[in-house]
Amino acid sequence: MAEVKPNDTSNAPINTHSKPKPDLMPPPQDRPVRVYADGIYDLFHFGHARSLEQAKKSFPNTYLLVGCCNDETTHKYKGKTVMTEAERYESLRHCKWVDEVIPDAPWVINQEFLDKNKIDYVAHDSLPYADASGAANDVYEFVKSVGRFKETQRTDGISTSDIIMRIVKDYNQYVMRNLDRGYTRKELGVSYVKEKRLRVNMRLKKLQEKVKEQQEKVGEKVCQVFRLRDYDALSSLCNNRVRKDPFTLLLNPSVRLY
Repeated sequence: MAEVKPNDTSNAPINTHSKPKPDLMPPPQDRPVRVYADGIYDLFHFGHARSLEQAKKSFPNTYLLVGCCNDETTHKYKGKTVMTEAERYESLRHCKWVDEVIPDAPWVINQEFLDKNKIDYVAHDSLPYADASGAANDVYEFVKSVGRFKETQRTDGISTSDIIMRIVKDYNQYVMRNLDRGYTRKELGVSYVKEKRLRVNMRLKKLQEKVKEQQEKVGEKVCQVFRLRDYDALSSLCNNRVRKDPFTLLLNPSVRLY
């Protein structure tokens, strides 16, 4: 029987399915590097801005193109957005890291799109994004395979979905705030019964806050009365001690009177 050496992997099965990551193509030296980033960019936030900042700073001399999918494509493959395509395009144009916005960006990037826009690299986080269109397992699979993918890092704790969830969580409060500001229930998509119930609940909440405020004021007054009473009692005690033995205080002012 052959001796098995520790950590001997000569007979270990080889995983033939794993593919080594392709080397990143060398950047051009005689011109700005054209880096492309894409997304939906709904409710544009600092997480979006940070990812674009990373893309812009990928190379010392970078020209950043940002593609944004239109409403039709986005609603088909991802779902309804809060902002329209025009609003999302305009938000990107006001980000200082962006040099050029490409409207109607494709859902999946191919060689034709890279050649048309003279793109050197595509910047995005490395997580695989399942392609709902069925064109690929990962929308960035092609650019990863040809060594033109530049990885960026996501910002934890902020996303469009997180922002929407905060609004949904405090939905009633936001609805009442906008009703108070003059929006109609029809503009807010609220029924007549829902509006009345919200207004009653808000009145009850305000009443509870007023009661609590009055209770705190009464409590403070009671504390003041007790403090004054204790002060008067202490003053009376001191005066009695001085009247009984005034020479003690004159001879030794530091003596305790109680």
